[in-house]
Amino acid sequence: MKNWIFSLLLCIPLSLSAQLEVGGTVGVSNYLGDLAPSGLWTSLGEMNFSAGVFARYNIGKWVSLKGGINYGKISASDFNSNNSDFRQSRNLSFRSNIFEFGFTGEFNILGYAPYNLEKTFSPYVFVGIAGYKFNPQTEYNAEWVNLQPLGTEGQGMEGRPEKYKLLQMSIPFGGGVKYAINDKWNLGFEIGFRRTNTDYLDDVSTIFVNYEDLASANGELAAILSWRGGEIEGAGYTRPESETVGRGNPNNLDWYVISGIFLSYNFTDNGLVGSRGRSRGKKKGCPSF
Repeated sequence: MKNWIFSLLLCIPLSLSAQLEVGGTVGVSNYLGDLAPSGLWTSLGEMNFSAGVFARYNIGKWVSLKGGINYGKISASDFNSNNSDFRQSRNLSFRSNIFEFGFTGEFNILGYAPYNLEKTFSPYVFVGIAGYKFNPQTEYNAEWVNLQPLGTEGQGMEGRPEKYKLLQMSIPFGGGVKYAINDKWNLGFEIGFRRTNTDYLDDVSTIFVNYEDLASANGELAAILSWRGGEIEGAGYTRPESETVGRGNPNNLDWYVISGIFLSYNFTDNGLVGSRGRSRGKKKGCPSF
């Protein structure tokens, strides 16, 4: 009896360690917002590199918990717009790095058990919460300028909102597929949408502020970068001066998307846990009850 109890206690940490995997991802990131080319997803030319690392704890075959750190880059330009003269005349552009730390819960639709090769493939869905940092920039005179400190929509002026925060929260959700190459390694693909709580990933949201008022309060550079149609030679665009003219649409929050392939390693030991033996119906490893 004592030997049986000792064997069971010895197996507990091994069973727990068999549930943990760590891995990395590489893929692409893009964005949806006021500068997206057609009001939908960005063009293929505005997809950017993304990468990340994660740890996943599998609670049985059906549910997993994952924590991860991701990097992505988003960008867009009115120059690529194909749906309005206004977008072309506004002539704004931006780029921003995204640094994200988040937690998600996953549901394996078919069940997933790579450790004993019982269930080696499953699509899955996930949802969670994340914090992220961003910093929209635009190119001006061959230099990249941080936009948030400028207040291009009159942030900080009397009667205007305060400057938006560069640290925000998002709700990541999406889906993917995972496949057990063997009981040590997993390969998969995932696409994840991030619903943010800001409309300023691209520094564009509300209205045009009068040039002189904006230059006086926030500096001439803020006024210059708030509308750039005058830089298009021969176009004859005129800057909107009425503060009733929308620079963006504040009713639609911005989104970003991170997708790619992942490779992960399962922390399990076949010799101790006996996963391959169990898959063949052999009674090895820990006692069952």
